[in-house]
Amino acid sequence: MFVIVGLGNPDKKYEHTRHNIGFDVVDALAAKYNIDIKDKKHKALCGTGVIEGMKVLLVKPQTYMNLSGESVADVVNFYKIDPEEDMIVIFDDISLEPGRIRIRKKGSAGGHNGIKNIIAMTGTSGFKRIKVGVGEKPQGWDLADHVLGRFSDEDRQNVKEAIKNAMDAAVLIMQDETDRAMNLYN
Repeated sequence: MFVIVGLGNPDKKYEHTRHNIGFDVVDALAAKYNIDIKDKKHKALCGTGVIEGMKVLLVKPQTYMNLSGESVADVVNFYKIDPEEDMIVIFDDISLEPGRIRIRKKGSAGGHNGIKNIIAMTGTSGFKRIKVGVGEKPQGWDLADHVLGRFSDEDRQNVKEAIKNAMDAAVLIMQDETDRAMNLYN
């Protein structure tokens, strides 16, 4: 089984904010592949289904961003998956323009508290990840206000393309085509 984790915050007021782009990608995958994300387990909303012939668990941690690792570690331990082989984490990146994605096979948290907590709780930084650009914070703005804010109409159009690309990249990664996904989208 492959696990795809989208990061975000659970409250309705955070829907479609920059920080919730991971949830948006997972929701789009669920819609495309007819997977219900309604099971409340592992401190997350989860849905099991099949994507391109592979069994998959879609996960939206409900712990708030900074504690995402609690949910992810619970999933990893319960299903006894190898996070370095069988997991993708999708999240926002302020260093990328809206509409851009970047795929990595492993890496540091890069200042992202959700990723920092996943690394701490799973004991590895070797999991695959798809970063979705949300743009840099405007000068003088608080970072939290930026990432918890919504996209402009112009940026939202670019983000729709990024969500589609992130979905396609996730499928390639599941098919052991990570290098190909990196060449196409990075």
